[in-house]
Amino acid sequence: MMRLEHIGIAIANAQEAQTLFDRLLGKSVYQQETVASEKVTTYFYDAETAKIELLAASDAGSVIDKFISKRGEGVHHLAFEVDDIQAEIKRLKAEGFTFINENPKPGADNKLICFLHPKCTNGVLIELCQSIVSS
Repeated sequence: MMRLEHIGIAIANAQEAQTLFDRLLGKSVYQQETVASEKVTTYFYDAETAKIELLAASDAGSVIDKFISKRGEGVHHLAFEVDDIQAEIKRLKAEGFTFINENPKPGADNKLICFLHPKCTNGVLIELCQSIVSS
């Protein structure tokens, strides 16, 4: 089963974007995290039915930096939470979907993540995520 976990939004200026979303949602970021492997700093808002993830490049030349240079700020991806990311990858591959990375890797907010290629999802970058269970 999949459920919308968050909407990722690429931003150029974290302070300006946080001010805007604080005003819009009437609340503040509940978590800020830098994912060094992805060269991104994330800012999460709890929007009740799903989260909003603001994505700021932490290094020039990062994926987010390239995205903003090419397309400008805006929706970057939709993330769906799954119970078993390996099973979903297997199921979606059997359905003919292709992946940017089919080996899940650690992401922000204590998740394992992988991405479907937007060429097979009507141009929308789709992230699958699974909560990492701590022992």
